[in-house]
Amino acid sequence: MYGQDRVYKKVEVIGVSKGGIEAAIQAAVDKAHKTLDKLSWFEVEGIRGHVGDDGKITEYQVVLKVAFQLKD
Repeated sequence: MYGQDRVYKKVEVIGVSKGGIEAAIQAAVDKAHKTLDKLSWFEVEGIRGHVGDDGKITEYQVVLKVAFQLKD
């Protein structure tokens, strides 16, 4: 595969988790993997979260670009 010509498409997804940044990234990648063929890589575009009334972080939101290989 590597060394051969190929073409990818990037799409934006947002992962959300109460478990932290890595969990939010994994949630987004897991869902993308289930819905896109030949998922190849991701890049983090942004990180944000929600703060509850008590001042504690209630969830993490991570904006990702994921890339998948286009079919021949």
